[in-house]
Amino acid sequence: MIKFLDLYQQDKKLHKKIINKINKLFKKGDFILGKEVKIFEKNFGKFCNTKYAISCANGTDALTLALKSLNLPYNSEVIMPAMTYCSTAFSIIEANLKPVLVDTEELGSTINIEDLKKKITKKTKVIIPVHLYGSVANLKAIKKIIKNKKIFLIDDCAQAHGAYDDTDNYKKKIGSTTDISCFSLYPGKNLGAYGDAGIITTNNLNFYNKLRKLRNLGSEKKFIHDEVGLNSRLDTIQAIILNEKLKNLSSHNKKRQKIAKFYNQNINNKKISKLNYSKYSVYHQYVILVNNRNSLIKLLENNKIQYGFHYPYAIHQLNVFKKRFKNKRYKNAEILARNSISLPIDPNLSKKELNYIVKTLNEF
Repeated sequence: MIKFLDLYQQDKKLHKKIINKINKLFKKGDFILGKEVKIFEKNFGKFCNTKYAISCANGTDALTLALKSLNLPYNSEVIMPAMTYCSTAFSIIEANLKPVLVDTEELGSTINIEDLKKKITKKTKVIIPVHLYGSVANLKAIKKIIKNKKIFLIDDCAQAHGAYDDTDNYKKKIGSTTDISCFSLYPGKNLGAYGDAGIITTNNLNFYNKLRKLRNLGSEKKFIHDEVGLNSRLDTIQAIILNEKLKNLSSHNKKRQKIAKFYNQNINNKKISKLNYSKYSVYHQYVILVNNRNSLIKLLENNKIQYGFHYPYAIHQLNVFKKRFKNKRYKNAEILARNSISLPIDPNLSKKELNYIVKTLNEF
């Protein structure tokens, strides 16, 4: 069986060091927002080339906290892509704001710039571009559109740890280029904990101070509550794990890029369409499109090749949103939902395994 992602093998060499550090933590007992949490925040901020990093309980909370920190009027409009994970939309609603959907680029996974222009109104207060699959949205174009407008830019970086903004030629890393950036550290991410975890980055001191309070029940000092916040703290055990895994993130991303290049060069089948990824994508997922997806699924299963869906429903197709977005259509997002399939992208896939995957796909 070729696994989609083998976390055990990926992190095997780190396990002893992680367990030793956790044993020391048992004696110390600072399980919530402990020393290792502060170290991780500092390390991750440095990794992203940003001034401040605020850890939290998960990626959904990261987005919710970011939106709450802006103190926007009730039902202000937040623009987001129609193809992303449900968390992006849920966070907007949790912050008492209104999600406005924009289609994705044709044969791409990021927000459609031309459609975005049409959706901006006087009520638009935030744009959330999602760097889906590790492919970076066109931030330069978005910034140009909102220049001189009072619109915040919060990017959803849940799948883009270590990616670079394409327009800056390795100068600006994702996490340092918008008002606030939000990361999920779910186990399957390019940088993943062994449980739920998240982190927010910003270069704005006011946002930093506000977010530190909001993630800790509105409190910086015990029993002093200045805001209605969330209980969204990163536990120290996860910080220990993340500090060790962060050391390998860049090398694992390079391996993902190498795998993607191999797929790009060697998948040669007219039934399969490849997506356009950004130049400095970190390939959290490598996604292809096929019209008869069920047939390909059977072939992959018969050949013991694991696969994934990211995602089988666009936002407006989810049961919870069908009434809200009734009669709305987002053509490219719907094509991704219907025809996409994610190929194995484990950084440690062997050449033999990759050749086998490509051979199977080319015979489809």
